[in-house]
Amino acid sequence: MADNATIVLRMELEPRYLKQLRADFPKANIVVATDDDALAKVLPTAAALVGGEPLTKAQLAKAEALRWVQVTSAGVEEWLTPELAKHPLTLTNFSGVAAPNIADHVIAMLYAFARGLPELFARQQRKEWAAEAPPTFEPTDQTMAIVGLGDIGAEVAKRASGIGMTVVAMQRHPKRPPAGVDETVATDELPDLLREADHVVLSLPLTNDTEGYFGAKQFRLMQKSAYFYNVGRGPVVDQDALIKALRDGAIAGAGLDVTDPEPLPKNSPLWTLPNVIVTGHNAAATPLLWERGIVLLTENIKRFLQGKSLKNEVDTKAGY
Repeated sequence: MADNATIVLRMELEPRYLKQLRADFPKANIVVATDDDALAKVLPTAAALVGGEPLTKAQLAKAEALRWVQVTSAGVEEWLTPELAKHPLTLTNFSGVAAPNIADHVIAMLYAFARGLPELFARQQRKEWAAEAPPTFEPTDQTMAIVGLGDIGAEVAKRASGIGMTVVAMQRHPKRPPAGVDETVATDELPDLLREADHVVLSLPLTNDTEGYFGAKQFRLMQKSAYFYNVGRGPVVDQDALIKALRDGAIAGAGLDVTDPEPLPKNSPLWTLPNVIVTGHNAAATPLLWERGIVLLTENIKRFLQGKSLKNEVDTKAGY
């Protein structure tokens, strides 16, 4: 790829980041196009797109020079259209960029349950001083099951191990356990894993294989004292089955950063169930998110202009 290629940023970057990218790649034509009209003007000559909503069928047809799309999230399911599959472009994502902050979020929810904070916060709103503490537990020596050992799962494992938990992770093709993981198991061992776990963290991508993956059968296998956390994608979970499990006491509680649908409707029972934490898909939000994102984007622009393979290439058939 020529070093004067047109690279289109479809979101507003902080001025310091935009200035740095243009300084790092002075020959490249780095332009910002945040609306459809601006995009339409540059799309026919754009070699790369960064961020923004998935391209429509009509837009893809006009993007004759397009060879790379950098999605600024880990999930890419909305991009995986038949038209994109036919287009000669490489799709990359931001997998790993938000993993540390999302992992912190999981541990924060875990400790909120451990210290009875949902009930204590409710008492605060009622201005109620009660000497009796809500039920609590200590996570040290408990078992965490991680379903989906990608970047997020790996970061969660490090933190859980650091507070003395036993960590067992499920992988489609189990490998030697990475740092923080005591054991990896295959998908057919998930039932046994769920029976043993005190905490189950779901961090799977949304694909044809994972949609509705976790439902009534899986919740019935969990201990009544166990907690469930979803920081992957909402549709991976049968939400009606989750609500039933929470209402029936089949599980102790749930920490949900993602739901199905999003935004979560105001009449959803998940908002008011006392054993649920809902955080509105905000687990990735920290000031350092784009610090890591710019590092990845800069590396990929360099590789793209040099004609080298890119980091975080997405297998469009597998969906991640």
